[in-house]
Amino acid sequence: MAPAIPPPQPPPPNTGAALELLVHGVGGATPQEMLGDPRTVRVTGDATAAVYRRTEDAHGEKHPERYRDEPVAEAYCWSGLTSGNGSRALWLLLLPFMVVNLAHWMRPTATGRTRAVRLYGVVVRLVALSLTVLLTAAACEVALDLVAWQCAGTSACSERRSWLGFLSSHQGGWWSQPGRRLALAAVVPAAVVGLLWYLSNRTWSAYESQSPLDATDADACDPDGAEEAHGPGAPDTADDPESARPVPPALSRPGFWYGRRLVARLRAAHTAAGFLTVAAFVMGAAARHDRTVGGSVPQVFGLVVEGALVLCAAVTVWVVCRRGRSESVRDTRLDGALITYLPGSALALLGVAVVHAAWSRPEWVSSGSLSGETAFRLLALGQGLLVVVLALVARSLYRRTPEPRTTLYGLGGPSVAMLACALGGVMTGGVAQRVADWLDGPGTPGMGGGSIIEGPPVLLSWQASVIPVLLLLLLVPVLYLVVRTARRARRMGPDIEAEYAPEPPDRARTRRIARIRATAALTDSAPWIVGVVSAATLLLGAAAVVGSWTSGEVPGLATDGAAAPVESLVEAAQSTGSWLIGFGFILFVAGGRRAYRDASARRTIGILWDVGTFWPRAAHPFAPPCYAERAVPDLASRMCAWTATTRGRLIISGHSQGSVLAAAAVWQLPDTARRRVGLLTYGSPIERLYGRWFPAYFGAVPLLGLHDSVHCWRNLWRATDPIGGPVRLATDHDPRVDRGPLKDPLAYGRTTALPLPEPILGHSDYQADPVFARERTALLDELGPRLPRQGAGEEGGRLHKSSGRSSG
Repeated sequence: MAPAIPPPQPPPPNTGAALELLVHGVGGATPQEMLGDPRTVRVTGDATAAVYRRTEDAHGEKHPERYRDEPVAEAYCWSGLTSGNGSRALWLLLLPFMVVNLAHWMRPTATGRTRAVRLYGVVVRLVALSLTVLLTAAACEVALDLVAWQCAGTSACSERRSWLGFLSSHQGGWWSQPGRRLALAAVVPAAVVGLLWYLSNRTWSAYESQSPLDATDADACDPDGAEEAHGPGAPDTADDPESARPVPPALSRPGFWYGRRLVARLRAAHTAAGFLTVAAFVMGAAARHDRTVGGSVPQVFGLVVEGALVLCAAVTVWVVCRRGRSESVRDTRLDGALITYLPGSALALLGVAVVHAAWSRPEWVSSGSLSGETAFRLLALGQGLLVVVLALVARSLYRRTPEPRTTLYGLGGPSVAMLACALGGVMTGGVAQRVADWLDGPGTPGMGGGSIIEGPPVLLSWQASVIPVLLLLLLVPVLYLVVRTARRARRMGPDIEAEYAPEPPDRARTRRIARIRATAALTDSAPWIVGVVSAATLLLGAAAVVGSWTSGEVPGLATDGAAAPVESLVEAAQSTGSWLIGFGFILFVAGGRRAYRDASARRTIGILWDVGTFWPRAAHPFAPPCYAERAVPDLASRMCAWTATTRGRLIISGHSQGSVLAAAAVWQLPDTARRRVGLLTYGSPIERLYGRWFPAYFGAVPLLGLHDSVHCWRNLWRATDPIGGPVRLATDHDPRVDRGPLKDPLAYGRTTALPLPEPILGHSDYQADPVFARERTALLDELGPRLPRQGAGEEGGRLHKSSGRSSG
């Protein structure tokens, strides 16, 4: 399929200085590091994200004669969007939400399959909704079941916890009735849901409320009215086959980086789902008691409230399924009644459920566990079925438009969705089991004997028991990759020595270079590891549901009477899995605590968000915020304003994740501005990661369209780089987008010019390679001739410094 955007026209005559706009990569960088100068000044922006220059370059546009040899350098610093204050370390707890949001964007390329694309989005949003219900159910399990129902209803447990004394059923206080204990404990999960709503609403205002270029901005960038009808402002005609206008790439559409309406709708729906989950836990216990025991509260009241809960839940699911993203235009409208009354109604129903449960029932006694077993089983079963449906839809889309480089033959999205469900299960089980162990003291909940409380649902123990099995299965592909990497490194030795000939061979140096190159190639094997883990998780998770449903007991008790080796293995798996699942949760909490206090740890966690939160929140509104909804409009507006004001040439120079931001910003430019822009990427994951995992947005066709729409593009890469790679574009009129692999290290051994050993740079310091300066100069020459020299004296004795590092 040919790209929608035709090749650009020749650039207008050069009438001003050239500009290099540097965009750093993962982990962030300071303006001083990027510009190679301790003296910098902020040109535009705020403390979160801003554009900087060297102090001496502050007014470079007014003196273009000073910048004939090298461009004015600007640095866009966006690290404040992902690695700022310590409270962002708490985003680790939202990891499952972030992962399922990624699955939305991983759908295969689709041509003429509007209904299938919509179905894919609906299924992912339903998986995301199930994760919200799962998290809330976990909070209910801890606060309502383990604490208020089991521990407070058992004298042996409540006597050990003095803070539970006023809830103890044996003290006969006002709060001692089970319904009132549940009503009070419901405050905890309700507060969790309210906190998630607050964070989603607050982070939208702080990160994602930056408007992209609209019609007014485009007119400012195109004062002569040269914007073509097929540009990024053109309407989406995908559903109108009679229209002659081509459909623009998704990332060029004006509404792509501004989905306020969808996020607001999903936020309302997920908030309502959370409140309804709490209400169901509270109301379910009271209604079951009223149906089985003739109490003082008429059953009809419970039936009416339960019917209202079911109706509100149906409306919530309808809202999630009804509308997806609108990218053709900026979706600035808000469904005011929906986002106000849906969560409000759910909260009101929660209040009614709390009042109903708190009504006096002197005959009610809590025993055993609160019946949350069925809820967790249905959640696990529903998530598995949704993932299977998602896989069928994704495979159908891939078979219609197959692309060889697509991850797992189109099954990358379903695999990642399965991992999101697994992460949610690990966090749920980890919290519940650790709290149960803490409340039970020396006993083991669920195993009888010395246990004083029933413990969490047995499904969580079954899920924990399959974790050691999953790790053992994972050892097979890991060992295979280790052996294959070692063999590949040995085979590389002669080629490396030939590459640096005639320098004398150095076996230690050769082995080190070969090992780094072979290890860097492991990135391309990551999809198969994800596929194996996801498939094994789905099968083992199904086995856990079946085992818990048929036995009704934890694995250690379910296998009593079996052969001795089987019983021993099952008990070992249960204890090991319980330890691992608790240890995993503790790592989450400890990591967040350390990152809150330690700036370096906070920066490391920020790298995770640099990759995971590039995409807008299209599936889960409680995911960490999308920094690109601020960064992409920032870059596009800066490039548009500079080209319109100076009529000069511009190179946007992006490293690592910064190259992805640069490409997304170029896509958003009007045609007139784009014809003055050259794209320079290095250490770029734009094809190696994004092209394979997100083919509908960075696949071969969209990247070819980007190449044909921007005036010129060069991509630098190294074989030692585990992140960056070639773009793999080859066109008839310009087959040389990729430049590489660059030599790394630059020198094999010691030389007169380089008497000390040269480092193996890998993913960093691309600008230290002489090829970088040559390619930047070549791009500027392609954009247009330099300004003519009028006299050597006009240089003013100024020696312009080269750009510093932009890597993070």
